[in-house]
Amino acid sequence: MNTGKTLFAQVMDFLPWKTFHRIVDRYRGNYRIRTLSCADQFRIMAFAQLTYRESLRDIEVCLAAQAGKLYHMGIAEPVARSTLADANELRDWHIYFEFAQRLIVKARALYAGDDFGVELTNTVYALDATTIDLCLSMFPWAPFRSTQAAVKLHTLLDLRGSIPTFIHISDGKLHDVNVLDLIIIEAGAFYIMDRGYLDFKRLYALDQARGFFVTRAKRNLDARRVYSAPVDRSTGLISDQTIALNGHYAAKRYPAHLRRIRFRDPETGKVLAFLTNQFTLPALTICALYKCRWQVELFFKWIKQHLRIKRFYGTSENAVRTQIWIAISVYVLVAIIKKQLKLDSSLHTLLQILSLTLFEKLPLQQAVAETAPVNNDTVLHNQLNLFEF
Repeated sequence: MNTGKTLFAQVMDFLPWKTFHRIVDRYRGNYRIRTLSCADQFRIMAFAQLTYRESLRDIEVCLAAQAGKLYHMGIAEPVARSTLADANELRDWHIYFEFAQRLIVKARALYAGDDFGVELTNTVYALDATTIDLCLSMFPWAPFRSTQAAVKLHTLLDLRGSIPTFIHISDGKLHDVNVLDLIIIEAGAFYIMDRGYLDFKRLYALDQARGFFVTRAKRNLDARRVYSAPVDRSTGLISDQTIALNGHYAAKRYPAHLRRIRFRDPETGKVLAFLTNQFTLPALTICALYKCRWQVELFFKWIKQHLRIKRFYGTSENAVRTQIWIAISVYVLVAIIKKQLKLDSSLHTLLQILSLTLFEKLPLQQAVAETAPVNNDTVLHNQLNLFEF
């Protein structure tokens, strides 16, 4: 029983603190620090994420109101907003980046055997980017348009467990396709991408690294048919072709053959053309893989709704990166807790529970169990009928 620990302290116990302190020592994060250590900074920022705090003043007031419970949460004392602002601006964001990577490795191991909707033993990634709009006058280091600033989160999502395995934070001007140069390709893995990543030179490099890709073909694709495989049109398949690129530069950048699959979506009636370098899987499996790409869109929607990454507590690049990486750490931490405790609740439900009960002193599993939905049809009550005479 965790009768003496708050729910927040129990959540923090799932973190590998020895690893965190080794990372802090490597970057000298606590050098000449007296009042707010890196561990306390992480706890406070994680608390802000879990309870949906909107500003530094909001964090300060909330913690001050619960000053008597902070010790049991692992926080030494209430923090002034100026102290937290300085920590976010001056502590190296790489500390929280490396710690998030350790959590990601742990989470991927827990979810390695999960099903994602396609019967395939290979690792499958979805690659995409999302833009977070900012004010140019307050964030001049993140230019996007002439009157607008933005940061982009380029994310490689492992579809087993929806765990982000790679995240690159850039300004809004970096084109999505450039991120393919930063990813270390895993042999035998599938990379699902939309048409924004259709760059034949980079795709050929992915092919030479023994990775597989599935993407959409553009309408103006200049290619010739080399071979057509038979298809069952009743399944929605229109064609399954081996093609070669015609254009001089395109053929030079991707000299090998490609597989083009045309499929009619039964729901919308729209014809989709897919390109891949995988020639052995059934055509319908390739179509199903591309459909799974939608999980990365849902991931972006989820973190924007349930984590604080659209409004930032600081305006410097270091403060923004620190907040984003701690937010990712919180997301992965909740996923780890869900798996290790074998909870049936969704991540959204767990976050809602934690946001309201972090100061309570009861076991985490009990807190989740007590919030199970009740069937009102089976509950007896003494409510009178207003129209019963």
